Amino acid sequence: MRGDPVTLFLCGDVMLGRGVDQILPHPGDPALREPYVRDARAYVELAEAVNGPIPRPVGFSWPWGEALRVLDEAAPDARVLNLETGVTRSDGFAPGKGIHYRMNPANLPCLAAVRPDVCVLANNHVLDFGRAGLEETLDALAQAGLATAGAGRNATRARRPAVVPLGTGRRVLVLALGLPSSGIPPGWAATAGRAGVEVVTGPPEAAADAVAERVRQVKRPGDVAVVSLHWGPNWGYEVSDEEVRFAHALVDGGADVVHGHSSHHPRPLEAYRGRLVLYGCGDLVNDYEGIPGYERYRDDLRLLYLVRLEPGGRLAGVRMVPFQARRMRLRRAPEEDSRWLRAVLDRACRGLGSRVERDPDGDLVLRW
Repeated sequence: MRGDPVTLFLCGDVMLGRGVDQILPHPGDPALREPYVRDARAYVELAEAVNGPIPRPVGFSWPWGEALRVLDEAAPDARVLNLETGVTRSDGFAPGKGIHYRMNPANLPCLAAVRPDVCVLANNHVLDFGRAGLEETLDALAQAGLATAGAGRNATRARRPAVVPLGTGRRVLVLALGLPSSGIPPGWAATAGRAGVEVVTGPPEAAADAVAERVRQVKRPGDVAVVSLHWGPNWGYEVSDEEVRFAHALVDGGADVVHGHSSHHPRPLEAYRGRLVLYGCGDLVNDYEGIPGYERYRDDLRLLYLVRLEPGGRLAGVRMVPFQARRMRLRRAPEEDSRWLRAVLDRACRGLGSRVERDPDGDLVLRW
């Protein structure tokens, strides 16, 4: 396949609601219905208690911090993230959920600051404020010129891939879906007459076959197909046999990259048949700073994934840039923390036939 290599920026969960929304120029209603926290500003106070004062309001680019410069220098051809928050003023809290995420639509310039080409919405928080909240989210993103995948006003739109033109007729295609293992309520599934997300509701084997068929229907020579999955546990490095089988079936069916997310910290990576499988990218932006309980996973450390693909989609390289969340802002991770993360991921990846090393700049690279 002729043509230039393609570089993708991929990341895991981006949650700009709750505490993050409160430090931005247009904070929304801070009311929460969580068991222990009733005001979103409490999450700002938790972060300040451990790492110092956060100015308010901050500029729209504040949460991205030093990551913006790294992305500008890398100049990826396509940027794909999982947007794990509603963009809505709705107060229609979804019943039966203990956590609800929303950001004020007036703060959308914060999301636009990272210039995403595709916002994946197939996750367990995009309907936290009901279908009215989802429809407002879809409208707000469309008005901002931000493409979406994995949710829509009906099942047809939820399944529709997002398309990023690369020039010379080539494209990046992003298909998105969620699995019940990530906590997506089955009732959130989009139907022919109801807005919702693309959720796997049947046997995983049948779902993998169905997604592979969709890939085959839309993929043209020269295209890169990314299948973005919200799946798996929030914590832990072990990859289940079922996850491996599902990811491999997607690659066998034509996916060039399996983009997994939902975990709060990075999980293993694999090169399978020359294609990349990210079993869990970990969070990138959120307001979890200062929340105790899972310190051993170091969820303050975040990774920005730069994936280089040869023409035709074969994996050419993966560079992972380590960041650390401090005062709700990303900064380059200190060397000792970068080394810790490399060692943890390297151990986790060995069973999948891959290794993680550090390059001279302190970034992490995948070897296979």
